[in-house]
Amino acid sequence: MKYILTILTMLVASPVSANCVVLIHGLARSSTSFVVMKTGLEGIGYDVVNVDYPSTESRIEDLALTVIPAALTLCKEDAQVHFVTHSMGGILVRYYMKHTENKPENLGHVVMLGPPNKGSPVVDKLVDMPGFDMVNGIAGHQLGTGPTSLPNILGPVDFSLGVIAGNESVSPILSRLIKGDDDGKVSVESTKIAGMSDHIVLDVTHTFMMNSPSVFMQVAHFLREGHFKQ
Repeated sequence: MKYILTILTMLVASPVSANCVVLIHGLARSSTSFVVMKTGLEGIGYDVVNVDYPSTESRIEDLALTVIPAALTLCKEDAQVHFVTHSMGGILVRYYMKHTENKPENLGHVVMLGPPNKGSPVVDKLVDMPGFDMVNGIAGHQLGTGPTSLPNILGPVDFSLGVIAGNESVSPILSRLIKGDDDGKVSVESTKIAGMSDHIVLDVTHTFMMNSPSVFMQVAHFLREGHFKQ
């Protein structure tokens, strides 16, 4: 993987100086899930803040309004700020952007990997099963597909957003709960959100998409250009 990252960083143009990328992992994950992405982005010149937060211990609203402001303090004061998120991390950014009066003054681009922007039917089917709370916590309850679920009441986005969806699964049982192409947790259709700038589907799975070289190349391109490489 280190060899692949070295080749990729040689192929991707370096960003302008004073760019900070905030990485926000998904539900029941940790900052270690973004180590490969962090290494790659640092290799092409970005300052990177890889957030670690207790995703299962609080509601999404509380996480968004505590985790993101704390992360932003770690970016240089004059930096242009970008976000790269995985899964529920994207919902944190959507909530923060809608409910804060302290958006980054120099906001750049946001890339969401496999975000449940319209919720996930996996949550609908499994939320009442024993063990769901232990694994997913209270935030997991908020990610269903109903009209009152948190992703579905946040409305359109008003910032530069690129969404990367996956269409491969390592969870055939979970995929049976999802209509259409999916990544094992979220359908391709569910990743879409009104107001997004670009959307692309890659042959990756939900769990491991952040480690994919093709995902890294598209993330780097969007952060620099504001659209994916077609």
